[in-house]
Amino acid sequence: MAKKTVATLQTGSKKFTKVIKLKKSPKTGAYVFEERMMPADKAKEFFKK
Repeated sequence: MAKKTVATLQTGSKKFTKVIKLKKSPKTGAYVFEERMMPADKAKEFFKK
């Protein structure tokens, strides 16, 4: 499973990061990307799931 942080955006006092995780689809077996914008401190939790 690959993980990558692409961009870091800062607005006011919150720092946001765009995170991308590579997942394998249980239906087709193909790989899909899951992308989200989230606070930078929550990024590690996103990859642990």
